[in-house]
Amino acid sequence: MIKSTWFSGISCVVFILAGCGSATDSELKQWMDEQKAQTRPHIKPISEPKQFKPESYAMVAELEPFSNQKLAQAFKKDSSRAQSNEALIAPELARRKEPLEEYPLDTMVLVGGMVQAGKPMALVTVGKLLYQVHTGDHLGQNFGRVMKISETEITLREVVQDAAGEWIERTASLQLQERSK
Repeated sequence: MIKSTWFSGISCVVFILAGCGSATDSELKQWMDEQKAQTRPHIKPISEPKQFKPESYAMVAELEPFSNQKLAQAFKKDSSRAQSNEALIAPELARRKEPLEEYPLDTMVLVGGMVQAGKPMALVTVGKLLYQVHTGDHLGQNFGRVMKISETEITLREVVQDAAGEWIERTASLQLQERSK
């Protein structure tokens, strides 16, 4: 009984679908043909291409970009730059290193300052050791030289390499730190 009900249900659905499809299909095709005949596309015409006019090379009398002269000028600039770099770093490499140049600047702590024989002096700790620092002494690993000592700060001139690998001077400082107990 279940099989016959199932079979009759499916057959009804097939007959209904078959009846709907034939009449609507011909009407739909007719409507599509009418619409296709009525529609006229509007296509904008393509403009004419621009005329190419070749330009003559006007820089004939100038220095050619890939010439040996241009290369020689570039080498002269590099050598003069290297000489200025050498003048900046050579004195730093020729002198004897001082004890505080072994430590990075960020490991040093300025804990105080005083005047000794009329000249300012700073007290700097590295680890558990206390050092006296005077103007002209060297601190840090970037060839730092003490330029000025005030009550709250040590100002340094460092020689470092920039992104292009050239030696430049920059200013750094060490600020007075209060001890935490």
